[in-house]
Amino acid sequence: MRGFLSYLILWCLSKESLSGTGLARELEKRKGSKPSPGTIYPALKELLEKGLVSRDTSKNYSLTKKGEKELKTACGFFCRAFYDMEEMANCCAGKC
Repeated sequence: MRGFLSYLILWCLSKESLSGTGLARELEKRKGSKPSPGTIYPALKELLEKGLVSRDTSKNYSLTKKGEKELKTACGFFCRAFYDMEEMANCCAGKC
């Protein structure tokens, strides 16, 4: 998950604004275990510094316009890199 953490954070925030704890719950659904605050908050800090996310007074994180553009670029890369995702998923299910 380490290489995809920022991408996953941006993806989750594109759906709704979330607190760090809410974000950890969403990531847990994908990863199977809850990421630690020591994993989540440094990544959020970096995304804040890059202007890709913002944080409101309730400490909820949201995607910025710049973050939306970055996510769109990352999604394009992801789709090109994993164009055969269905075949990969079938192989993981023992159908290869």
